[in-house]
Parts: sequence; C-alpha cells; structure tokens
Amino acid sequence: MAIKKSELYNTLWKSCDELRGGMDASQYKDYVLVMLFVKYISDKSKNDKNFSIDIPNGCYFDDFIALKGKDSIGEGINKILEKLADANTQLTSVITVADFADESKLGKGDDLIKTVSNLIGVFQSSGLDFGKNRSEDDDLMGDAYEYLMKNFATESGKSKGQFYTPAEVSRVMAKVIGIQRAKSANESLYDPTCGSGSLLLKALAEAPVEVTVYGQEKDVATHGLAKMNMILHGIDDADIRQGDTINDPQLKENDTLRTFDYIVANPPFSTKSWLKSAKSEDTYGRWGSKIGIPPEKNGDYAFLLHIIRSLKQYGTGACILPHGVLFRGNAEYAIRKNIIKYIKGIIGLPSNLFFGTGIPACILILDKRDADNRKGIFMIDAKGGYVKDGAKNRLREQDVRRIVDVWEAHKDVPHYARFVSFDEIETSNDFNLNLPRYIPSADSEILQDIEAHLQGGLPLHDIEQMEQYWSSCPTLRGELFVENTPRVGYAQLKVSKSEIRQTIQVNRDYQTQSQLFRRHLDDWKSEVSPKLFALNQGIKPKGYAKELGDSILRHFIQDALLVDGYNAYDVFMNYWNETMQDDLYLISEVGWCAELYVPQPAEKKSKSGEVKKSKRKEPKSIYDLACDLLPVDLVVKRYFDDLSQTLASAEEQLAEYESQKAEMEEMYKEDYLDETVFEGKKITDASLKKREKLLKDTKSDKEERNVIACYIDLRGSISAAKRVIRVCNTDLLALVVGKYKELSSDEVRDMVVDDKWFGTLTHRLEEQMVQISQQLTSSVVSLVERYESTLPELDRTAQELEDKVTAHLRTMGFNWA
Repeated sequence: MAIKKSELYNTLWKSCDELRGGMDASQYKDYVLVMLFVKYISDKSKNDKNFSIDIPNGCYFDDFIALKGKDSIGEGINKILEKLADANTQLTSVITVADFADESKLGKGDDLIKTVSNLIGVFQSSGLDFGKNRSEDDDLMGDAYEYLMKNFATESGKSKGQFYTPAEVSRVMAKVIGIQRAKSANESLYDPTCGSGSLLLKALAEAPVEVTVYGQEKDVATHGLAKMNMILHGIDDADIRQGDTINDPQLKENDTLRTFDYIVANPPFSTKSWLKSAKSEDTYGRWGSKIGIPPEKNGDYAFLLHIIRSLKQYGTGACILPHGVLFRGNAEYAIRKNIIKYIKGIIGLPSNLFFGTGIPACILILDKRDADNRKGIFMIDAKGGYVKDGAKNRLREQDVRRIVDVWEAHKDVPHYARFVSFDEIETSNDFNLNLPRYIPSADSEILQDIEAHLQGGLPLHDIEQMEQYWSSCPTLRGELFVENTPRVGYAQLKVSKSEIRQTIQVNRDYQTQSQLFRRHLDDWKSEVSPKLFALNQGIKPKGYAKELGDSILRHFIQDALLVDGYNAYDVFMNYWNETMQDDLYLISEVGWCAELYVPQPAEKKSKSGEVKKSKRKEPKSIYDLACDLLPVDLVVKRYFDDLSQTLASAEEQLAEYESQKAEMEEMYKEDYLDETVFEGKKITDASLKKREKLLKDTKSDKEERNVIACYIDLRGSISAAKRVIRVCNTDLLALVVGKYKELSSDEVRDMVVDDKWFGTLTHRLEEQMVQISQQLTSSVVSLVERYESTLPELDRTAQELEDKVTAHLRTMGFNWA
C-alpha cells in the first residue's frame, strides 16, 4: 500500500510529541528534521545507486536503530552525524546543529535515552519507506518537510516563526516575478533572507527550466534547515550561504554584489539597529547620500535597497514588507521618491498571515526592465480575501488565483485593482503609496437610517448593496420589494418574512441561474471526462491540478453566474489537495487497481521505547474494510444497495429499540425492573419469563404485568434486530470482498471518476447555489428586521406596558404616580 500524504504527515507530527515539553518548537524542529533527513537519505541511497549523498558504513538510519535503549545513544548519534558531515561537505554545519546528547533539552540519564529512542521509533515505522517517490514528479518527502516547517512556525510563537513564509504567499510571489518565462539554466534565482528555503523552492517550482539557486540566511540553525530542504527537494547544487546579508553579504563578484535574474524575499519586519559594520555610504552602492539612508531603527528599506541593487538590469523581484513602507515619511519618503521607478506593482495582503507578526503586509513587485519608461504602478488590494485557519489567517486557493490572474491581466477591477500613474502618485499624493488612497473599498457598511427607524421603510441604499444578486436575477428585486412608495429613497417588503426564501427559490431568474449553473457543470464534466478516463499507470499527476483547475475556472467565470467562478475553482482545488492528488499518485503507481485492506491498530511502544506489534484486526463487517482509491461505500451503493438499506434499517430500528429500553429501565428501575425484585439476580430473558408467569398466576398488579410484557417484547425486538444486522453484515462482507476481487480496471475507473470524483464535486458545487440562496435570504431578513419596529411603535408599546404595570400596582395598593 502506497504512502498517503495525510498519513505521512500525521506520523511525522507524532515525532514531535516525543520532544514537546522539554523545549520550544523552534528548537525541537532541529531534532525532528535531522532525524527525518537521515531516514530519507538512508532509504534513498538503498534504491538509487547514483544518489548524490555519500553515506559511509555505520551512518545509516539502521545504525540509529541499533543505538536505541543504550546509555551512549546521544553521543552515538552525534558521532554518526559528524562522520556523515565529514563525508559530504555540503552537510557541514547542517546536520550537526542538533546535539542529541544535550541533557538540558532532552533530559538526563534514562529520560534522554527514552526520548531519543522514542523519536527513532517514530521513523522506524514500517510504513515510512522513502526509497522512491510514488511518481516521477512526486515530491512526497519535500512536501512532508514543508508540512513540518509550517507546523513548527505555527508553534514557535511571535518571535521565532520567521524561518517560514506561508506557502500560499510564496506561490503568489513566485508567479508575479515572471519566472515561468525563464529559458535557460544560466538564469539565477536569489533570496537574501531565505529562512528555511520554502520561498525559493516555491519560485523554483514555477520555472520551466532548472535555474541556478542562491540564498543567504543569518541564523545558523535555519541555514541548516534551508540546506536540508534543498537536498530533500533534489536541489543538490543550491548555493546557500550563512551570514548577515545587510552587513556581510556573501554572494559577491570581486568587490561588488552579485546580481540575479529573479529575487524573492521575506525579510524580518522593521529590524532595529540593522546598521552595524555597514557604512552610511554603502560600499556596494545600496544606499547613501544620493539614494537615501534607511533609518537605523527600521531596516525595511535596507533590505529593499539590497534587493534592487542585486537585480540585473532586466531582473525582476518580489519582496514582502509591512504596509508602513508605502507611506512612512522622513528618510523613507526620500528613498521612496528615488526608487519608485523600479516598483512595477504593489499587492496588499490580509492581516495576520505571517507567523512572526499579525500586522498587514504587502508585496512590492520590482522590475528594472524599462524602469525609465514606466508610466505608473499596478496596485492590487487583496486584504479581504482570506479564511481563518486556527489563530492565523490564510489565503485560499481562490485568493491566490484571483491575485495572479488580475496581475497578469493588468486590468482595473473595481474595489480591487487599478493602474495608477506616476503623475497621480506624485502630484496628488506626494509619493504616498498607501493603497486606500487609490482603491476605494466596496460600500458594505451598514448605515443606520434614522428616518427609516422613525417612519419605517427599507432604505434603497441597503437594497442596492445586494447588487451582485440583482445583476444576475433582475426580476427578483421587484418580486421582493415595492420601491415606488410615497417616500422617495425607501421601499417596502412585498412578501411576508416567512415567504422570502420561497420567493427567491421560485423566481424565474434564480431558476435560470440554477439551470445555467448545472449546464456549466455538465459542460465541464464533459470536457474533462476523457482526460480522467485516460489516466493510467505512469502519469505525472502534478500537471493535472493546473489543467483541471484552469478548466473549471474557465467554465464558471462566464455568463455572470451567481456562483463566483473563483469559488468553484476553490471547491475543486480543495478537493484536489485532500483527495484527488493522492488518487492520481496511486493510479500512477499501480493503475486502476482497487486494493482492499483492513486498517490495523497503531503500533504501541513499551516503556523502553520498543515497538510492540498490535494483534492483527480481522474484519467483522464492511466498516472494518478500507480502500484508498475506491471507497467501500461506493461499491456497496453500486452493487448491494438493497442489502445495505436492509442493514441500515435494522440498525436504525435497533437504535430506536435500545432507546425505548433505556427509557423503560430509567422509568421503572426502582419499581418493576430493579434486581431486588428478581431476588438480587441479574435480569435475563429466563428471569423475566419466570417473573411474568408468577405475575399471571398470582394475578398481581396489572401495571407491572404490562411493563414486564412490554420489556420482554422490547428485548425480543432488540435480539431480532441484532440477528438481522449480524446476518446482513456477514453477507455484505462476503459479497464486498468477493466483488473487489473480481472488479475489472474499467469498473474501478468508472466508479472512481463518476461516483467518487464527479459525485463529490457535484455535491460540493451544488452547495454553492444553496449557500447563495441562504445568504440572500439572510441579508433580506436582516434588513427587514433592522427597520421592522419604528421608534413611535416602540414608544407606544413601551407606554402600553407601563400603563399595564401601573394598573397592576394600583390594584395592589401602590400609587406609582
């Protein structure tokens, strides 16, 4: 059975449990990632004779396993890592940053032995074999490393999450620098503050050719992470240097800075005291009296100027910086005037995206080509496109795609994007680049209309805020509201509140939209079906995500659909990430083969850290079976639906009977169904029958006889239902197991494409139409309720209630007046 990404990620994250408590996530990441790295290169070298890492005898992961439980485990691992680094100069100061004998972090004596042994045990799992990827284009190991980096950054807290740039932001930057147009391996990509290297790798993934990779990172441990990350992604020749980029730039040619074709960067925000060994008149020409000198208390422009100086004359770059760089004054104002010609674009991002800070940031897109002839800056304000993800915000698939599409089109979009001339920037705004000055937000503010609160009616301003619905359903507005009222600017609801949802759903235009939506969905399925049915062993799955995503966006972005095309794209991409990509990698590896298996209990560990094999689980029903490519429920529904319905009905009846039984036991436990009544013995079918006979013979209390008879019937019904369930389970299990054995590849393919992929996507996409109906209904109801009770009506109601209270008080002898 192939490794699934989700299962791999869960297994790797377990390794962190062995270290939590003793140290911060920014520290224990070093131990986990080094262990992962050694496991990977050990497995890889056994299957690839040309593997670039030289592993001396005694330096394999198996040698780690041999140290488990030994007093010398920490020192032993350190020696292996040192020997491995000596044999591979590129690993010097990379895999030796974690000290496995450090008692201050790992515990003393037995605690250290146990912790390190348990950590080795996690990677010892038989399911973790990285000997080969599932497909030629699969980066399973690299993606796993990326997953761990994200989680480490999340847990590291405010001050220590700077080694990782969120993948979604990295993808935006990678696409907007134009690296997808690279033509030669001689072209270069550089990140002056590369952290763990994730931003570099995302940019490299967009390049059609293998460009040369360069980077520099100040932190020693994070530099090691970047080097490992490159090797795990197969980039063995990446030139990643360690040092302070501002004060000690490492990538130079003679006495000048080396220049690059493409640059991406996410420097630390607002670095204080950045100017150390560097001079105010910079040796490398990055800043000085002619350009301006960044304030010593804020290094944002120091990094930006370094990037501009490091770009070739036709180079492009993208840099993440806080919004303050767009409008701060004094020294930064002077620099902004001098470099504005290099700024081709600005993308404003949502707040709370980054792990080191919650403040909003922006991407500055730099381009030296035709800088002297450029007429202005293309601005995108994407601050509203995100989703909450735990304590942070995250760009959705649709947000990434929308930003990139708008950037590539370079066309104005109301309230979202606009090309702004340098003349407007200079003359009207004095080089202030703050985005709200140029891109006004959509009118979504809820205004409390005083006149409507006093005299009633629904303000047309509020109704017009729902324009996205009326433009797609022109007749719907007239069916919901009467707008030609005596008072200009106000309307009345045409139907009752309870009829709003029904009015929307039966509206002619809404029905047309529903039909149009289904037609586009059917057209999309017709277009991509041949591609999906043609999938076979040996495919390269990664390209299919883009092809299928582009296709669904193209179909749903037409005809002013109520369902936003980018929402449809988001639905597809989410399903791709959670299910379809794993399915395509399975198909790439074994073809249309449905392998049925029984998930086994997790391996357990002894106190000494030894892995204990759990007792093998045997299937008792179809619920104990699993198949990654073709879920069991789809086979059951396709071939054995009648038997499945019988089983489901029996299970439903059993639940009802057991509920009734529990209610009876609760109601009569102190009277008729207490064990004392049965001479202190357990209540059984035999004892109940005996009690029933005794009550009949003695003609005792009729209620008790009825209770006992009813209770006996319920127990009988429960037993009968259990027999039906047992028989159905046995029959269904045998049928399903047999069916999987005889399924042809064509049958598997038909069910996976039609029932699994299209079935799930159709359901999720149709939910979009349902949500639109619910959102519009909620908006109209909210508007109506906002002005439902006018102030005079509230005054009258209050007066009526006061009069009633006063009358009651008088009746009781109190004179309230």
